[in-house]
Amino acid sequence: MRALHQRKYRDQEGAFLVQGPKLVEELLTTDLIIREIHATEEAAQRSNDARTQVWPDHVLERMGTLESGNQVIAVVERPKVGVIDRLEADELVIALDGVADPGNLGTILRIADWFGVKRIVCSADTVDEFNPKCVQASMGSIFRVAVHRGDLPKELDRLRAEGARLDLASMEGESVFNVPLPRPAILILGSESHGPSDAVRALKPRMISVPRYGAAESLNVAMAASALCMEYSRRSD
Repeated sequence: MRALHQRKYRDQEGAFLVQGPKLVEELLTTDLIIREIHATEEAAQRSNDARTQVWPDHVLERMGTLESGNQVIAVVERPKVGVIDRLEADELVIALDGVADPGNLGTILRIADWFGVKRIVCSADTVDEFNPKCVQASMGSIFRVAVHRGDLPKELDRLRAEGARLDLASMEGESVFNVPLPRPAILILGSESHGPSDAVRALKPRMISVPRYGAAESLNVAMAASALCMEYSRRSD
């Protein structure tokens, strides 16, 4: 259980942790394969699931990563997600290039879920979506939004050849309010500290921005994702 706190062991085991009563309750409504459930006696009585193993509170605290809410922890088999397929005619996909913070990735999953974005494609160096901090920050959206991984520039180039428009979020870009937003489209968001990679920039995607009216230096990647997805959603109505 403690090994699954680390990515290399999650990769080896093909499993991740879902923690806390609310997330585990939501997990039980999905089709994901649950290998084990560990809970305090009180939490086990509430869930009434035959797979649950009961442990003292202090043991659950050692198993989990949360400051509070470790009363129930599930070990879940990672879903098998292959190469992203051809986009639907009206589909919006988010692409993440080197996003390093698990909280940001989890929040972007939640934003995607809110705006009906069903698929995210990530570069190989984007943080693991099954990092416990990411799973918690997604608030259950990780159960509904598919995360694809691979050679991001190659995948973007292929999807563009199949008809998708590439839009790169950048402070250097034109205001999103002033450009057409046809679909299918891929919204590319770069690393928090370095922006998009040279390989992604070399694809020459159209650059769009969230217009600034105040004095803040920048938006973080999740804030930008929310603002831009809202405008895509507004235009699709």
